[in-house]
Amino acid sequence: MYLNCHTYYSLRYGTFSELELLQLAQQNHVGQLALTDINNTSAGLNFVRKAFELNVKPILGIDFRNGVEPCFVGIAKNNEGYLELNNFLSEHLHQEKKIEGTAPKFKNAYVIYPFEKVLQDEMTVFDDDEYIGISITDLRRLRFSRLMTYTNKLVVLQPVTFRNKRDFNAHRLLRAIDNNTLLSKLSTTEQASEDEKMFPMQSLVNAFSEHSFILENTERLMNNCSIHFDFSEGRKPQNLKNYLGSQEEDEVLLETLCEEGLPYRYPDKDDTVIERLDKEMKLIKKMGFVSYFLINWDIVSYARSQNFFYVGRGSGANSIVAYLLRITDVDPMELDLYFERFINLYRTNPPDFDIDFSHHDRPIVTKYIFKRFKHVALLGTYVTFKWRGMVRELGKVFGLPKDEIDLLCDGDIKNLRLDSISALVIKYTQLLEGMPNYLSIHAGGILISEKPLHWFSATHLPPKGYPTTQYDMVIAEDVGLYKFDILGQRGLAKIKECIAILEQSRPNDFAQWDIHDIKRFKQDPKVNELIKTAQCMGCFYVESPAMRMLLKKLEVDNYLGLVAASSIIRPGVAKSGMMREYILRHRNKGRAEEKAHPIMLDIMPETYGVMVYQEDVIKVAHHFAGLDLGEADVLRRGMSGKFRSREEFQQVEQKFMENCRLKGYPDILVSEIWHQVASFAGYAFAKGHSASYAVESYQTLFLKAYFPLEYMVSVLNNGGGFYRAEFYIHEARMLGATIHPPCINKSHATNCIYGKQLYLGLMYLKELESRVVDRILKERSLQGPFVSLEDFLDRVLISIEQISILIRIDAFRFTGTNKHQLLWKAHLFLTKNVKIDHPKLFKPRHQEFNIPTLNTTDLEMAFTQLELLGFCLCSPFALLAEPPQNSTGSKDFERYLDRNIDIYGYLVTVKNTSTHTGKRMHFTTLVDQQGAVFDTVLFPPVAAKYPFRGRGIYRFYGKVVSEFGFLSIEVIKMKKEDYIPDPRYAEMKTSVKVFSGKK
Repeated sequence: MYLNCHTYYSLRYGTFSELELLQLAQQNHVGQLALTDINNTSAGLNFVRKAFELNVKPILGIDFRNGVEPCFVGIAKNNEGYLELNNFLSEHLHQEKKIEGTAPKFKNAYVIYPFEKVLQDEMTVFDDDEYIGISITDLRRLRFSRLMTYTNKLVVLQPVTFRNKRDFNAHRLLRAIDNNTLLSKLSTTEQASEDEKMFPMQSLVNAFSEHSFILENTERLMNNCSIHFDFSEGRKPQNLKNYLGSQEEDEVLLETLCEEGLPYRYPDKDDTVIERLDKEMKLIKKMGFVSYFLINWDIVSYARSQNFFYVGRGSGANSIVAYLLRITDVDPMELDLYFERFINLYRTNPPDFDIDFSHHDRPIVTKYIFKRFKHVALLGTYVTFKWRGMVRELGKVFGLPKDEIDLLCDGDIKNLRLDSISALVIKYTQLLEGMPNYLSIHAGGILISEKPLHWFSATHLPPKGYPTTQYDMVIAEDVGLYKFDILGQRGLAKIKECIAILEQSRPNDFAQWDIHDIKRFKQDPKVNELIKTAQCMGCFYVESPAMRMLLKKLEVDNYLGLVAASSIIRPGVAKSGMMREYILRHRNKGRAEEKAHPIMLDIMPETYGVMVYQEDVIKVAHHFAGLDLGEADVLRRGMSGKFRSREEFQQVEQKFMENCRLKGYPDILVSEIWHQVASFAGYAFAKGHSASYAVESYQTLFLKAYFPLEYMVSVLNNGGGFYRAEFYIHEARMLGATIHPPCINKSHATNCIYGKQLYLGLMYLKELESRVVDRILKERSLQGPFVSLEDFLDRVLISIEQISILIRIDAFRFTGTNKHQLLWKAHLFLTKNVKIDHPKLFKPRHQEFNIPTLNTTDLEMAFTQLELLGFCLCSPFALLAEPPQNSTGSKDFERYLDRNIDIYGYLVTVKNTSTHTGKRMHFTTLVDQQGAVFDTVLFPPVAAKYPFRGRGIYRFYGKVVSEFGFLSIEVIKMKKEDYIPDPRYAEMKTSVKVFSGKK
């Protein structure tokens, strides 16, 4: 009898989940009810999925409103009616149209106008499928209303928004947040009535007992409604069923493409390749995944036609079919990739293909997909209320000043003295935590469906401009919709730009190699030496301090070693303690036989019996614990963080334990193996996925090995990576580049290189307007280089503030005139001349000004660079108030091994972490006085006593230690060194060395 129920997907309005709504129905003996969220259908699919489990008949609809003002409620008679409602809502969301007061003529949906709305709009005529909704509150007025005569049109419309007073409080907070107003000023018109509750069925019947015809109308309407989505284990995929038009045509095409790919991938193919291909093809056909592979092939084929770089990864990289179709560049035969991780008979969903494109190319590929296929949408996701966001929003709602809100967000709540208002803010966070706040977009998921996507939900139109579903990937998979992951990453953009630079500046060198010739790169000693020595700054996935440390500890010098390292670095392996054990077994080959269980060693000989990859979970579950592949896949999905049924997972966990005991394994062994399995949750890579990453790593390592300066320029121009731009510039300097600050005649918006001369881009000047940069580059392109400051000012429309930035950074150093003199000239020029925004007919005559000779010091220039660029181009050690007391560097670590060392370091990055007891400690990376990188660790007592205080130079005293050959410092004490006062503002000049302008 409830035709207007809201969940918290009535965003910033409703207060509980769809599951809680169904549980509420059970408690109140309600056998059927309609979910009608306000202008939203996010909960619809899961509501239907769970309703049958809880023995409640689900009905779907939408509460159409303009803001909080009700227009009408649409109730779907069936799935076609739900499609109609979703089409109607989506049109209004996409076009941001106001919902009309009168509903359109739906063929398969009922329309219910609220009692108040009918009276207000003086509605008198209603179609067959249109009704008037009466709530319990409306009954008081109904008997005195003209609408009492519409006996066939009256139905129960009792809204359900709250369960109790707590929900109502949460609702008021949500409405205040949505209206960006103080709670005390929230208008009652912006809130729901507190009586929007679900009453027990008998109470509802009693309330309408005098008007039994209303109950009869309502029951008849609800009995005519039926909605169904298939969530069974044997459900058919809802993705585009056929690529060409029929299954037979698709299968022929897939076979043809594989045959064409064989000579390219396997010039010397043998029987094992053919056997693997046949095995995969049979299973792909049997599982109905042919079109899924062909769609992925279509996407990458388009990318290749546009010369776009891409990397195919995910569990699909375990597939030889994907390799032959060039979806991936990972050879499953070479790596012995586990077939059952990629696909098996128990698996209902197709394998994952994550296809990475350059962040420049990804939008073009996305546009192509929407144009190429009929039923396409981006996959949605929900941004939920989390701690900091809640505190900020509730702080505003309760009128706290910004500084107090900041303190609550960043402070230690336990140790803060909270006033009554602050205490309320903290208290009420419990009401909102975990609720959806607004709809967003999945990182890269795209759905390509057989049916219109509005069959499953409405879509909204985020700023990206593509229709986006109102549900997330978990429920999409539950109903049989499997996403295509089209992702953007900067690593590919770096490769692409580096190749473009080489094609232009070094065409002969460029012509001698192919960036896709991975086999050549794997065997290149120069590339492998970079990995072995961990000289990987700027290279994809292998540049972080943790990875650099791991590569040295593992002594990695080949592709297979890098594949393993790419997965070992993931938190799952580290968390289980198996990273250390893997290193020990790698460095001491006899340890594996001594420590590993024989079955584990037999299952995973390549990784010394240590679980490293996601498929190792399947192998261990299947071969060690005796689970079938379906049960093993339940474990694998549980580990991936995408899992839906914890109950199913727990049943498999229990069977894992029971099987192990039946096999006679000791409890301590079973417990240890399960701990390793459980630690993989959400943090393991499939081996094919790691291999795909390693392929891209090798491409970037090759470029760095042979074209280091061009590659570092492309790294800088594409947002860097793990480190700040300053350190990639430092790396370029260490590799032989001469670094120049921005120059009016040489620089572009991004960085550029001429031989070994690297000119920083104008983009680093944070306060320089982009339109000014565009004007400069356009004028220089059309009319040639600038010959003087006056020539520049004649040709480029610019303000005194903007020209001052360029002069101060010494962008006019080609003139040979000191920047202070240039600033005088610019001020005098721009005040004496009226600037006109069009070309001059005659060359202007300039008045000569007598300006005294002025000088600039090196230190003044360094501090100006710090201000304008964010870093200086000289050594930061030159800025110390007191010169370093020694020149110790990382070069001295070996002779100081197990002894204390005194060393200065310029801070690169700090990793804050906690011990298993929750105590804070730090791992840091620094640059020494010679420019080399070194690492330190501050254990909790030292970390508590000596906190880091931002960027700068620190002096360390500590012990040089070695762990598996990796040298670092265990810090005993530390002090931040002071820079000299800024000489531009100091009373006395701290340096008299004149800056020549030629650095």
